[in-house]
Amino acid sequence: MSWTEQPIFFLDFEGNRVSGILEYGVVELLGGEIRATQTRLCGPLGRVRPEDEAVHGLSETALRECRPFSDEWENFATLRERGPLAAHYAGVENSLLKSVWPYPRNSPDFARPGQRATEWGPWIDSARLYAQLYPHLGTGRLEQLIESCQLQSRLDALAVEHCPPERRHYHAALYDALAGALLLVALAKEPLVAKLSTMQLLALSTLDADRRENLQQGQLFDLL
Repeated sequence: MSWTEQPIFFLDFEGNRVSGILEYGVVELLGGEIRATQTRLCGPLGRVRPEDEAVHGLSETALRECRPFSDEWENFATLRERGPLAAHYAGVENSLLKSVWPYPRNSPDFARPGQRATEWGPWIDSARLYAQLYPHLGTGRLEQLIESCQLQSRLDALAVEHCPPERRHYHAALYDALAGALLLVALAKEPLVAKLSTMQLLALSTLDADRRENLQQGQLFDLL
């Protein structure tokens, strides 16, 4: 089965281990298309540093009355049960997610069909995918990849449709999640990449050779 036939949930968080997760964005992908989104602001667990606020535009004062991200357990545990999680440089999102809940519920292991796992990953990582499939682009930065792939106008149109008016920019969680999801949508339009299985896409998402070998089980490059 192609990875495009499997629900995938592209995540982005604003915040860090000091402040906690201050905002999340989720984009559901299925059939190589964006099917649904969700986002909200979250109450800080610690200090929001001025230098961080200058990047994401979220202040402690504005977030004080928001519910904490930890209230989203049922939501995120269910997403993990339904499909693999994805992010741009997924190590950051994985670390933040694990800082709140070290493990999800017992869930399908999408890297090993028929098996179960109690990990948030392995993740589909758009930055790693583009680094390996399109090394000539020479950058992993989200903004630059969107520009190189001529996706900026499409991203801005989706932001008008899905993002709160004041959060239609980079370093806003749903905007960045939409940007990363569009990179996966672009891959779904490449015939050879679209034929890859979810397991193969997960294997391509890691730069760890030993881990990739364990995931690919000798099948990764059959279609490339």
